[in-house]
Amino acid sequence: MRILIIEDNRDLASNMFDFLEAKGHVVDAAGDGITGMHLALVNQYDAIVLDLMLPGMDGLTLCRKLRGEGGKSTPILMVTARDSLDDKIAGLEAGADDYLVKPIELREVELRLRVLLRRGGDQTHKQKTMSVEDLTLDTLTCSVKRGDKNIELPPIPYKILEALMTRSPQVVNREEIEHVVWGESRPDSDSLRAHVHLLRDIIDKPFKRKLLRTMRGFGYQLASPDVPGQ
Repeated sequence: MRILIIEDNRDLASNMFDFLEAKGHVVDAAGDGITGMHLALVNQYDAIVLDLMLPGMDGLTLCRKLRGEGGKSTPILMVTARDSLDDKIAGLEAGADDYLVKPIELREVELRLRVLLRRGGDQTHKQKTMSVEDLTLDTLTCSVKRGDKNIELPPIPYKILEALMTRSPQVVNREEIEHVVWGESRPDSDSLRAHVHLLRDIIDKPFKRKLLRTMRGFGYQLASPDVPGQ
């Protein structure tokens, strides 16, 4: 992978740089938001590791600009000390694909980056289209539609949606979803909630009929509103 690290903590940036480079990746680094924005726009990266608290331009603004004005879809892993659910939701809504709270394990950083890229490299299975009411997902093209509207999902919300649609209308417990998305590297307790919140905002909030349900104490269910909670 070619990876860009945007982090103003020199010790942490150096440690990440050395670790990822030792793993065979090509790594660039920037210590402020403006330099990071420039590198992200002029170069092609497989993934970006982005801190939130940056001089020059904060991480949320940088992320929004990359997704908006820059038109960049490069997977972004936010790495920050901000650990509240609201902070995670803000980061994901700004365009980040995943969120990791400091202090971090370097092995987990690399694993999270590999997970973000897996969506694009795991498409050798046969085409399968799944539908729940007017929501459809094509596992060959990773395309999602609701009615006649094309929906763009970051990798992790996409994997959550695929897991829920595969089992619909059954309830899928949190542990199973976390295993599908993160494997053995389980996230902190709020990460799944933040990604489900973002998924709900994209596939349900703009539409009259709501399909995604939180089954408290159990997990999540994707089903027609006419189907009773199971």
